[in-house]
Amino acid sequence: MTEHKIYTMAFSKVYPMYVQKAERKRRTRAEVDQIICWLTGYTPEGLADQLARAVDFRTFFDQAPAWNPAAERVTGVVCGVRVETIEDPLMRRIRVLDKLVDELARGKPLGKILR
Repeated sequence: MTEHKIYTMAFSKVYPMYVQKAERKRRTRAEVDQIICWLTGYTPEGLADQLARAVDFRTFFDQAPAWNPAAERVTGVVCGVRVETIEDPLMRRIRVLDKLVDELARGKPLGKILR
């Protein structure tokens, strides 16, 4: 079985789209970074290093220092799929990040996003 092509896509190519989505709704890059760091355990410097190294999604999540256990409480629909029903662990992590950025862009307070 072939793996999904997003797994091999550079995280640094998608990251600007997360930021653009947030900024279109008057949110900031710092808020996007805070969400990513909360979710993955990266420090801001560690996140910057991963972006500079242009690692793929698989490597980005595999090297994440500490997946936040509160991420299991993230529910909802992203791209027509319920996040909580995704069985592939890597795809679920990617979709959880997508969902959190969506919540930010929709104006949800950061305190509620970071459950």
